[in-house]
Amino acid sequence: MNNDSSSSPNRHRAGQLAMGIGALIVAAVLAVGAMAIPSDAGYAGVGPDFLPWVVSAALAVCGVMLIREVLTGGYRQMEEPSGAARGARRALAWVSAGVLLNAALITTIGFILSCSLCFALAVRGLRASEGKPIGDVRQTVKDALIGVAISAPVYWLFTKLLAVNLPGITGSGWI
Repeated sequence: MNNDSSSSPNRHRAGQLAMGIGALIVAAVLAVGAMAIPSDAGYAGVGPDFLPWVVSAALAVCGVMLIREVLTGGYRQMEEPSGAARGARRALAWVSAGVLLNAALITTIGFILSCSLCFALAVRGLRASEGKPIGDVRQTVKDALIGVAISAPVYWLFTKLLAVNLPGITGSGWI
């Protein structure tokens, strides 16, 4: 009889199991949050709590399926991970700076500019993670303009079409 755990069809990989359990925990947290949202029916009989419940349920199903996969032999179709053996700390610093500055500045400089800054810093971090040059001033300005081209339509969609209040720079609602 072979006692090698790597040959056992029911081997449990702690990280894989943690992913499934983590998905279930996040689904439960989302469900608790969805309970706090009023369920008054709005357009087409759907209330504001509908989407959080859908996301919570979908995430719970994914968590159960992940756990089932682990308990029946692990992620059998999973390929070996690509990339470096260690994380790119410099890249993480750039992406983290973008997200944190976005959160800190969104009410000060507005949605469009803060999201553009986040995009430019995140792209710089992603380049660093691939070992590419992060870019000079010209590349940074180009990335920021691409960020504006992405965030401006999102801002207008939310503020003008969906009537969701996002922080802007001016009182006009267009910037």
